[in-house]
Amino acid sequence: MFLTRVIKNTNYLWRSIATSAVTKCQSNSNQLVIVDINDKTGYATLSLNRPPANSFNLEQLVAFSKALDDIEKSKVKGMILTSNVPKIFSVGFDVREFNSSDENRLREFWTVVQDCWLKLYGSYYPTAAAITGHNPAGGCFFSMSCEYRVMVSKSKIGLSGARLGIAIPLPIILSMRSILSPHATELAITTGKLFTTEEALKIGLIDEIAEDKEDALRKCERFLDRFKKIPPNARALTKQAIRKKELDEIANNRKRDVDEFIAAVTSHEAKESFEIFLDPSKYKEN
Repeated sequence: MFLTRVIKNTNYLWRSIATSAVTKCQSNSNQLVIVDINDKTGYATLSLNRPPANSFNLEQLVAFSKALDDIEKSKVKGMILTSNVPKIFSVGFDVREFNSSDENRLREFWTVVQDCWLKLYGSYYPTAAAITGHNPAGGCFFSMSCEYRVMVSKSKIGLSGARLGIAIPLPIILSMRSILSPHATELAITTGKLFTTEEALKIGLIDEIAEDKEDALRKCERFLDRFKKIPPNARALTKQAIRKKELDEIANNRKRDVDEFIAAVTSHEAKESFEIFLDPSKYKEN
């Protein structure tokens, strides 16, 4: 079966990414996200912290949303989104959430995703993503929501949901389309392509390449430094005006977006894909 073969290959890629050099990772915190604010620069660093691969479940998304609220209240001068897991930024949304039979949880899951995106994409403060390793699917989505992306070499990034038989939700499409041309966005999303760091730089999906995490953080700080002499209110209002069309599209149609997400992840094709992904041994190729 063609679908089985594709999902098995995707499953192998995911597991390779999630386990590569991460099996010995031990978190230094039981927090799902860690926020540090540099008193000297006024910049916040928000680190995703769900080993081994930062796959977003509902609980981490709730923590992420709350952290964004706290950062907003702190009146920071900028924020860097990064990972506390070595060689992984995020492998995306936790597929076990999509495979849930609890529709209320699925609705809550995507509602919190919307919350996180609206807060991040429309943030008052400037944002940058220090992409410290592999970053497919939902991880790519949130990094695209930032204004600037720095990615370490020898990593992959992209929206690979098509490989799992998932119709890509609108906020994810809008985020990529705000960076790439409509044609490049269509090709990237419908093929589920994962770009190498060098390929991502070439097409404009990222802005710089870094040698390692420390270098990525430095380059993100250097980007935020660009706004030191720019009046923050004027900068923020201009950014939000530029992004208004995408923000309004989701903010004004949240229920429709949730309904479309539910339909996408509960379709027969998607359910079959999730089952193969979670347990390939259940299926034998014809």
